[in-house]
Amino acid sequence: MFAGLSAFPLTPISGDCIDEAAFASLVQRLTTAGVDSICALGSTGSYAYLTIAERARVARLAVEHAGGTPVIVGIGAVRARDVLALADDAQRAGASGVLLAPVSYQKLTGDEVFGLYEAVTRQLSVPLCVYDNPGTTHFQFTDELHGRIAQLPNVRSIKIPGVPADPVAAKARVDHLRGMIPSHVTIGISGDACAGIGLNAGCEAWYSVIGGLFPKVAVTITRAAQAGNAEEAMRLSDRLKPLWALFGKYGGSLRVIAAAAELRGLVPSPSLPLPLMAVDGAERQQLAVMLDELGLV
Repeated sequence: MFAGLSAFPLTPISGDCIDEAAFASLVQRLTTAGVDSICALGSTGSYAYLTIAERARVARLAVEHAGGTPVIVGIGAVRARDVLALADDAQRAGASGVLLAPVSYQKLTGDEVFGLYEAVTRQLSVPLCVYDNPGTTHFQFTDELHGRIAQLPNVRSIKIPGVPADPVAAKARVDHLRGMIPSHVTIGISGDACAGIGLNAGCEAWYSVIGGLFPKVAVTITRAAQAGNAEEAMRLSDRLKPLWALFGKYGGSLRVIAAAAELRGLVPSPSLPLPLMAVDGAERQQLAVMLDELGLV
């Protein structure tokens, strides 16, 4: 579950409600494509914009439509009480694991973050992935803190935000973190643009945005890296550079991937919870051309 390709689908919103049919269809696409796990309610799934009840419903839908594919459910929230409630909901829904980011309004300290993971892991009966995403949480993990948290019960993976573009530096980064954590805890790369480099550098998992919408291409990149074919993994990843550049322009992938899903008719338009808006105007038209040129369907 915490190795290979973990695909992060959108949670499509129609009006003020979750479009359950569209979400179920996205999940089924991932199962059909053979992803290794599905992560519902990650950042791509707009978890921070949904109520606890909505998130519990999404967790149940994901498990219901995933077939035999393991489902990881995001449980991040500002207050620890809510994180614990979301963890209970995810476990009752039948999730195989949970994903936890240290969400905050007041900037958290390292001790506060450790205390959060300590409290949550004490009550879990399923494994947990640490979600290191400073772009949204504004919290910077140190490798030392990762090492402390990785010793807690039920911690099984760390989702890191990226690696250096230089392959040698990327391997050094992964190797340093690997030396700080137990062998049973995997390291997963996020930030799709550096996924090929991260997998080739020794990351066991790719926590993927594009994999949540266009799983076939992400599965192909992952399998190439897993087979030791580093050049092929990078060739396939580099082919998607126009899309990675658009992710960077918008400060992240969500607005772009939502527009792509809308253009392909996979989700309603608009599909994001307000005030978020998908890419629009001339760049949306350019995205449509790009998707066709890249063969992303």
